[in-house]
Amino acid sequence: MRIKMLLLVCAVLLLAASPVLAADTNAASWKPVGAAIGMGIASGLCGIGQGRATAGAAEAMARNPGASAGIRFALILGLALIESLALYTLVIVYTT
Repeated sequence: MRIKMLLLVCAVLLLAASPVLAADTNAASWKPVGAAIGMGIASGLCGIGQGRATAGAAEAMARNPGASAGIRFALILGLALIESLALYTLVIVYTT
């Protein structure tokens, strides 16, 4: 799994670097592409984090139903912080 991720990152870096090396001085045309890639990566990783947090909370509530109120609070707080990362990325994408 780790090797596949490393190969994916290398492929993305190679594909991203090729046009930059052959580009003219007009780099502003690549700005939306970079913003879209950044937002896609941030959203994807936030989705993975939210899924793992929800799965962990559901498992914890199933094991100890008496602590479900505290687990639910921690889950909602964690999901809000995870989602804020995607929102911060969205703000950065549209302000640059």
